[in-house]
Amino acid sequence: MKKIYLLILACLALNTDVIQAQTKKNSTDSTIAFKVFGACTLCKDRIEAATKGRGVKQADWDVDSKILTLVYIPSEVSLIKIQKRIVAAGHDLEDIKAKDLVYNELPECCHYREPLTAEHDQTGNQILPQHQTIRGIVLEADNKGKFNPLLNASAVWLGTGKGVTTDSLGYFEITHNGTDNRLIISYTGYKSDTITVTNINELKIVMASNSQLRGVTVTNSSRSSYISTISPFRTEVMTSRELLKAACCNLSESFETNPSVDVSYNDAVTGSKQIQLLGLSGNYTQLTVENLPGPRGLATPLGLNSIAGPWIESIQLTKGVGSVANGFESIAGQINVELKKPENSEKLLANIYINEFGKTDLNVNTAIKISKKWSSALLLHDNFLNNKNIDFNKDGFRDLPTGNQFSLVNRYKYDDSKGMMVQLGFKLMTDRKTGGQTSFDASTDKGTNNHYGLSINTNRYEGFAKIGYVFPQKVYKSIGLQLAGISHTQDSYFGLTNYHAKQQSFYSNLIYQSIIGTTIHKFRTGLSFQYDQYNEDFKNNNYKRTEIVPGAFFEYTYTPNEKFSAVGGIRIDNNNLYNTFITPRLNIRYEPIKGSVFRGSIGRGQRTANIFAENTSVFVSARQVNIFATNAKGAYGLNPEIAWNKGISFDQKFRLFQRNASLNIDFYRNDFIDQVIVDVENARQVQFYNLAGKSYSNSFQTELTINPVNKLDIRLAYRYFDVKTTYSNQLLERPFISGHRAFISADYAVNNWKFDYTITYNGKKRIPSTINNPPPFKLANYSPDFVLMSAQISKTFGNKNPMDIYIGAENITNFFQKNVIVSAEQPFSPYFDASMVWGPINGRMLYIGWRLKIK
Repeated sequence: MKKIYLLILACLALNTDVIQAQTKKNSTDSTIAFKVFGACTLCKDRIEAATKGRGVKQADWDVDSKILTLVYIPSEVSLIKIQKRIVAAGHDLEDIKAKDLVYNELPECCHYREPLTAEHDQTGNQILPQHQTIRGIVLEADNKGKFNPLLNASAVWLGTGKGVTTDSLGYFEITHNGTDNRLIISYTGYKSDTITVTNINELKIVMASNSQLRGVTVTNSSRSSYISTISPFRTEVMTSRELLKAACCNLSESFETNPSVDVSYNDAVTGSKQIQLLGLSGNYTQLTVENLPGPRGLATPLGLNSIAGPWIESIQLTKGVGSVANGFESIAGQINVELKKPENSEKLLANIYINEFGKTDLNVNTAIKISKKWSSALLLHDNFLNNKNIDFNKDGFRDLPTGNQFSLVNRYKYDDSKGMMVQLGFKLMTDRKTGGQTSFDASTDKGTNNHYGLSINTNRYEGFAKIGYVFPQKVYKSIGLQLAGISHTQDSYFGLTNYHAKQQSFYSNLIYQSIIGTTIHKFRTGLSFQYDQYNEDFKNNNYKRTEIVPGAFFEYTYTPNEKFSAVGGIRIDNNNLYNTFITPRLNIRYEPIKGSVFRGSIGRGQRTANIFAENTSVFVSARQVNIFATNAKGAYGLNPEIAWNKGISFDQKFRLFQRNASLNIDFYRNDFIDQVIVDVENARQVQFYNLAGKSYSNSFQTELTINPVNKLDIRLAYRYFDVKTTYSNQLLERPFISGHRAFISADYAVNNWKFDYTITYNGKKRIPSTINNPPPFKLANYSPDFVLMSAQISKTFGNKNPMDIYIGAENITNFFQKNVIVSAEQPFSPYFDASMVWGPINGRMLYIGWRLKIK
């Protein structure tokens, strides 16, 4: 640990000891602020990069206000030339619109035009409904580019004389008269001006330093979580605002407010969690971090706990098959996590969380601009739990292991503003966990049958780099290289069972993209390489393997118009254990009318099962482990897992209660060609063998999002699963899968207060057979259905450097699974089993936290 802390100090020194010389402004400099449309931090990078060139000294685009503050030298470059570069990059100005083909090339999170849903006349101008309430804020831009609210500014509909004035926060509400869309804004000392209200969302009106008005329409009053209607891939984006609705100490808790993803404990003693998507365990969902491999292999059981919530900028959840450029392992879908970026993160973010059990999380994020081309960020996380007596069901076992986890990310970004961009950095994590019986003392009980205990010591080190170049004169053409290296070791014991494992991995992906003739025909192609070396010691057996998978891919995108687009891809990979295989995928999007989007997808996925890391039940039960090998070359003597995923979806946007609403419906089916079956139908054994028969999952989900009153968002969802697998020639429901799940989420915000409430109904789940156990250790065939509730209240203080205080409760109904461990009184008996978990393992939990942001 001493080396780690020295490393931290060195990183902090590198990130904080940078002194930038400030040059005085030349008297010929000119400063101007004007509106540029965009939607996210990626837009910020693109807009600011587009302005750079001879004569431009500084450019700063604000995501919230959509105002670009520009410092330039008029004698060297004209404003019109700079604005043309911005438009050429795909971003609209007030009076200039970017070409649709260029706009459609932007990433889906950057599509700022999408939320416009109001009707338009024949000339394309928006028709504002009569009696529609328009809300807005009037601000003043000072000579430093900062915005201050104006009290008693007036807003009057042209030709009516009917208007309102702003309050102390610059806020106003005015009802549309149904005749004219033009609004007169005036304030003492500034020239009055008339703006055209071009959409029905909130307005921000900024008075520039030259005493002229600039109207800024916020075209994306997007929700904290949304599904883009532009991309052929059906991807749900969870923004940072969505992540703040719950404590979100780590990635697993990020999905507590999402109806598509289930998160549950793997077992009753290790504290590890897994996700379920489309009725399949998280093993079948490809987890990436900024499109680089995330926790996989040995990191699977504790991987969701290793990514701190305050590090996360956004999460992209894709159901079904994704792009072949991201690899071949996705079967149920892909979860991509975007971390905080050095160039646009807060200078400082501090977060402290503590719950009533004593679990404490500490986070510090820092970001600094080293020079014009270099920026850096340091993300730190530390959590610990020392309470050995968390035992809700009074079975003598700790519900959560004690210990400490420390992790950091140190990253750097280089941008020369001429198309070259480099990102690089490293991550490290140390995790020490001790669990088992509350009376367990490792110093005296380890390796004995005095008391049952477990210990998991993990060290993980990662290095990564991204190198990209965008051709300045051909923004549709680019080339990029992704690199990642991982070393992961785990030393652990579970009672009298030892498990020691090491994984070393290397990943590279070279991607080139361009067009064929016009942007109607786009493609990207590349080469990939994946290297994994595993060395596992389980009981008295050693399992070694080296997997080497070089591959190539090609993906073609056809976009003849805004209504239709299709992406077809194919990749060819050669696995030294499983020979050559082909992965085809197809995604289609069709929007017959604005706001109504149909999608369809089909594709193949393949992965190698890591049977021990992905099934901790092997470690925390007395079951005998049997592996029925059928492939001498394969991992553990087993075949790879192969499945075909098919899906259809419909997304509809409409108006309800005079506000935006959406309806989302999707259906996905997975059919396994081959699968590693984890058979626990015999209470005394766990058997691993290749599928002999059918295995499939059907997933249906419908979701309605409404905004019945201002600042109140309500999301309603229902999901149905039909998941069956052949176990020893018998087609059975997959265990621990709830067939029916309903979800209600309500979010309300007013005067810097935020209220979030979530209710989840979980239907019954099948429990594996325990008929071979003696009567005291037999379980029911099905679990009961149950309801879980959680809530959070937060209050924000200050605007420039906001500080949040939040308090919440999880599992408000205090429902938890009783007798979660079979034979807990005799943990060294042949009937001991801590893997039969179908519900929460602990009850109601209160927490409180504090968060500070210095921008």
